[in-house]
Amino acid sequence: MDMIFGRNKEEHPEPIKAEVQGEVPTWLQGILLRNGPGMHTIGDTTYNHWFDGLALLHSFTFKNGEVYYRSKYLQSDTYNCNIEANRIVVSEFGTMAYPDPCKNIFSKAFSYLSHTIPEFTDNCLINIMKTGDDFYATSETNFIRKINPQTLETLEKVDYSKYVAVNVATSHPHYDSAGNVLNMGTSIVDKGRTKYIMFKIPPSVPEKEKKKSCFKHLEVVCSIPSRSLLHPSYYHSFGITENYIIFVEQPFKLDIVKMATAYIRGVNWASCLSYHKEDKTWFHFVDKKTKKEVSTKFYSDAMVFFHHINAYEEDGHIIFDLIAYTDNSLYEMFYLKKLTEVFEENKLTSMPTCKRFVVPLQYNKDAEVGSNLVTLPSTATAVKEKDGSIYCQPEILCEGIELPRINYDYNGKTYKYVFATEVQWSPVPTKIVKLNTQTKEMLHWGENHCWPSEPIFVPSPDAREEDDGVVLTCVVVSDPKKAPFLLVLDAKTFRELGRAIIDVEMHLDLHGMFIPQKDLKTETE
Repeated sequence: MDMIFGRNKEEHPEPIKAEVQGEVPTWLQGILLRNGPGMHTIGDTTYNHWFDGLALLHSFTFKNGEVYYRSKYLQSDTYNCNIEANRIVVSEFGTMAYPDPCKNIFSKAFSYLSHTIPEFTDNCLINIMKTGDDFYATSETNFIRKINPQTLETLEKVDYSKYVAVNVATSHPHYDSAGNVLNMGTSIVDKGRTKYIMFKIPPSVPEKEKKKSCFKHLEVVCSIPSRSLLHPSYYHSFGITENYIIFVEQPFKLDIVKMATAYIRGVNWASCLSYHKEDKTWFHFVDKKTKKEVSTKFYSDAMVFFHHINAYEEDGHIIFDLIAYTDNSLYEMFYLKKLTEVFEENKLTSMPTCKRFVVPLQYNKDAEVGSNLVTLPSTATAVKEKDGSIYCQPEILCEGIELPRINYDYNGKTYKYVFATEVQWSPVPTKIVKLNTQTKEMLHWGENHCWPSEPIFVPSPDAREEDDGVVLTCVVVSDPKKAPFLLVLDAKTFRELGRAIIDVEMHLDLHGMFIPQKDLKTETE
């Protein structure tokens, strides 16, 4: 375990040619670019939590059936400060650093003050985002870092809060057919209000403003007031359909007062997150055209979730799928001291469950109290309450999967397939799966000592069906005698087409994307 989670990984900035076994389709041309924590110890200091580690980008370049690997640490301000000081000097969500010599701290009083609404880290370790022709490493703070997907070089730092009043933002944006990026962030106690803000970043700027960035044209689509001024909901993703934006306000909340005093109290910001299992989970639906929220109040039981899978509309209903837990044990599992415990003892206390909610936006207003308003064939229900609110309970599609991906051409539309990792009761994936949401049938791939990453679907050039293409996953191997590899599966049959073996110590990553050759700039651009 320590070999995979605790040990710092070396970077390999120059391309390494992989040994291909089997075949990599020659139509697969482009770069699989992924992000995740790679360094947890700096000097004699160690991060508390695996999600705090310094971002290590890695890529697999596909060229005429050959595969080349490279990896490079994101040269964030956080990385540079830490390396220069040879210790952790910038706080992360699970690790508070004292004091921070990167900032001129004149006195203890001043340093306490500056941590009230903290200057967050730019250690963007969670995902990759495409904006126009550019690519960014992202996390959940207000900072993102532009990167070169071919060389993995770190470029400029962008601060969302200069363009929109958010303190935090998600690492799972959506993309519409016009190339706009849609994302959400939380505005904490701004002008006496706390709200969730949906914003849109255009793919390009008008010709006469070519020197300006897309972010200068960022537009607020809508805002949803938080149910509580000082306890906003934590969220990691949101959903979209053709006409609606879906925001799930879960009772997994940040305590703003606790966050403001965390530095003084000597605790991390993660300790300011708490799950209120007696509260409800509220569903918000915003009409994209009118930018107004649907007035009916829809809710469900308390849950904790990180990943939306997909959502679509059918006969006046919104159907959305997500992976939920009955507690917040997932984050707790990834404290490094827990990960280095005997593997068998570090178990989730809640199994991830793939839930489908069916929400009747159009329903008979004269329906009786207590009646189920869902008219589609599903075991999901939506029951009218006395006060006019609607209590929703889901259909269970399956259990034990995480890090879900779909064929993104079907995002916001009726779809059939989910590609995901299988996690069961352990936090570490041992298999990848393909779930048919209609029949609930599953296909699996797994091998002994193999820990696959989030699977990414890439459609074939002549794709006619939703699963025509390949699934790519990076596989870390816990057997020290074996090398890690990139696996290529036929998405339809889930049979192995080939693997590209890379003789380096690869890190477990979080999220990423496949960038087709046509979306990569040539050197001259």
